Amino acid sequence: MRLGISSGLIYDDAGKWAEAHCAMGLKSVVFPLDSNADKGLIKEYADAARANDLSIAEVGVWRNVNSSNPSEKKEMTDYAVRQLELAEEIGARCCVNVAGAIAGSRWDGGCRENFSEEAWKRTVESVQSIVDAVRPVKTKYCLEPMPWMIPTGPDEYLDLLSDINRDSVGVHMDIVNMINCPQRFFFQDVFMSEVFTKLDGLILSCHLKDIRLKEEYTWQLEECACGEGSLDIELYTSLATAHTSDMPMIIEHLHSDEEYRRSVAYVKSRLNIQ
Repeated sequence: MRLGISSGLIYDDAGKWAEAHCAMGLKSVVFPLDSNADKGLIKEYADAARANDLSIAEVGVWRNVNSSNPSEKKEMTDYAVRQLELAEEIGARCCVNVAGAIAGSRWDGGCRENFSEEAWKRTVESVQSIVDAVRPVKTKYCLEPMPWMIPTGPDEYLDLLSDINRDSVGVHMDIVNMINCPQRFFFQDVFMSEVFTKLDGLILSCHLKDIRLKEEYTWQLEECACGEGSLDIELYTSLATAHTSDMPMIIEHLHSDEEYRRSVAYVKSRLNIQ
């Protein structure tokens, strides 16, 4: 396992950035620059990662390429293409995005339309257009699963990959995002085993966090920091690394570098990582 954090820990000096990750005992990074950054600086950060044995797990897109606004859709798709080009240039394991909402005010929010035939068609076509524009060989484009937009589970993910039909598309795993109902929450062990059995060999990077059930009506699940919920982190990481020993496991969605440091220490202690 290659533990990492989604915090950029950005420094003006690429070497100090890499050293800061190494000092925390990390082995993976989320690339902290995007495709709009100075090319020389991008190279410095990529070189610093390689020199310090830091696997570049992800280049993020985080834009709505399925927007119903044509001009916004083009702008976001062009950005996704540039981000995939960046991932290819620096040899990242994957370039990751979510499908994107096709209605509503929140670009990554939930709505009925996200599960329509139109949403499926747009998602397939948008991914195809992005990877066909770049044709990467060192990296792959991935969609992160979400509770309220495709793909929400392993079968849906496999169907989506089949319809996209591109070798340059892989799987990004966020198991907490897939736990979206009582059955998956209370039987996490069964569900996680199903996910990693069905998607075996396709997963390129994983997010690491926790989940808890709020004790109020109605059914409410809440993402939280590792150790503050009920996720079987030991099972999750063991399944993720069963066939990919160097799988990136990226702790995310904390609010400060200090919170990340505490979470890294907690995870390493819980998993007996030196």
